[in-house]
Amino acid sequence: MTPLRQRFIEDMLLHGLAPSTQLSYVHYVAAFAKFYNTSPEHLDLEDIRQYELYLLNERKLSPESINSFVSAVQFLYQHTLEAPWGKECFPRVRRPHKLPVVLSAEEVDRFFQHVPNLRYRAALMVCYGSGLRVSEAVSLKVSDIDSQRMLLRVRQGKGRKDRYTMLSPRLLAVLRSYYRAARPKDYLFPSWGSSGHLTSGALGGACTLAARQAGITKRTTVHTLRHSFATHLLENGTDTRVIQVLLGHSRIETTARYTQVSARVVAGTPSPLDLLRRRRSQTKTGK
Repeated sequence: MTPLRQRFIEDMLLHGLAPSTQLSYVHYVAAFAKFYNTSPEHLDLEDIRQYELYLLNERKLSPESINSFVSAVQFLYQHTLEAPWGKECFPRVRRPHKLPVVLSAEEVDRFFQHVPNLRYRAALMVCYGSGLRVSEAVSLKVSDIDSQRMLLRVRQGKGRKDRYTMLSPRLLAVLRSYYRAARPKDYLFPSWGSSGHLTSGALGGACTLAARQAGITKRTTVHTLRHSFATHLLENGTDTRVIQVLLGHSRIETTARYTQVSARVVAGTPSPLDLLRRRRSQTKTGK
C-alpha cells in the first residue's frame, strides 16, 4: 500500500466515513490513478475534468456513479492532499429528477402474500412497516426491538446517525412469530452458516422474486417499500416532519418529495379554478 493511499484511508477514518463509503472512494481514486498511470498528487483539476468527461461520454456511467467519483477525489484533494480548491472546483453531473416508485396498499398486501420464507417476509415487513433502508433492516439486532415502548432502534443509519422509528402491533406480532421459529441470538436476521447478518443482496433478490410472483409490473426494490411507507403515512394524514424523523432524513426537502407521488394529496388538493367558483357563489350569497 502506498503512503498516499494509507493516509487517504486514515483521513476517511478520522472523518467518520462509513466502511462502504471508504471502499467506494478507494475504488474510484484507484481507477482515476490507473487511467493516467500516475499518482493523483501529480494530477490537477483539468485532469479531473477530462476524466469526468471520459466517464460520461465513453464509459457511459450514470450521473450517480460519476458524482461518487467526484466526491471521492474532492475528499482526497481537500483533506489528504490539502489542495486549495473549493467545492466549486469539483462540478457534478446534473441528475434527472425522478419520482420514487410507490406501491398501492393493495399491491403491498399482494406482495407480502408471495414472500414464502418467514425470515425474508419479516425483514421486508420491517422495511415497509417501519420505513427502514435495506442496510438498516438486515443489520438490526434482537436488542433493537423495544416492545415496551413500541419502537425500533436503528443503529448508525445513513450519515452514521442513530434513530428510533415506529414498531406497529402487527409488525411486532410478525417478529415474535419469526423469533419463536428462528431463535436468533445477536442479529435479528442472521446469515445462514455465518456469524454475520443477512445480506442486502439476498433480501433484494427475495423482494424482486416476490414482486414478480405477485404480478406487480412496477420496478419493485426493497427501497420501494420504504417509499411506500412514507407515501402511505402522508396519505393517512401524518405530518411531514414526523415522517422526516421516522425516515432519518436530514432535510425536510427530501421528505417533501413524497407529496409529489401521493395520489390522495395531489387529487385531493382543490384547484384554484374551483376556489374561484366557490368564492363567486359566496359573494352572490352575501349579496
